[in-house]
Amino acid sequence: MLIVFPIALWIVSLVCDVIYHAGSHNTFWKGVAFYLIAGGIIGGALAAVPGFVDYLSIRDRRVKRIATIHLVLNVIVFAMFLFNLGIRYNAAPSAEMSTVYLSIIGLVLLGVSGWLGGELVYEHRMGISERPEDRDIRRRAA
Repeated sequence: MLIVFPIALWIVSLVCDVIYHAGSHNTFWKGVAFYLIAGGIIGGALAAVPGFVDYLSIRDRRVKRIATIHLVLNVIVFAMFLFNLGIRYNAAPSAEMSTVYLSIIGLVLLGVSGWLGGELVYEHRMGISERPEDRDIRRRAA
């Protein structure tokens, strides 16, 4: 449930960047984008804890491979947004558009990682606590 926060915050930060660059260059939008990215970083760090605990419990090789790719992509995305925040904090005017490009690339990678995360949850039942009767029904269907 924690993953929705960093995803939403980082998407809205890109929207704020677009509003800033497409509009009147009101610095309010740059400030909002900065704090949304910071909030996404905090949320991402919090979401990583239960995700890593689930990762450590995986025994199936195929599922572990998918989870490893998911983990690596998430670490890259997290690092990109952390770097993005650092550029914004240092307020380098020459790097203004590079922060937008970093956000776009980060969100594309996050989309791929999210797809893999969905596969882990919905196809391989990672992080799902099933009632015993549901487990029996699923086993009989397989």
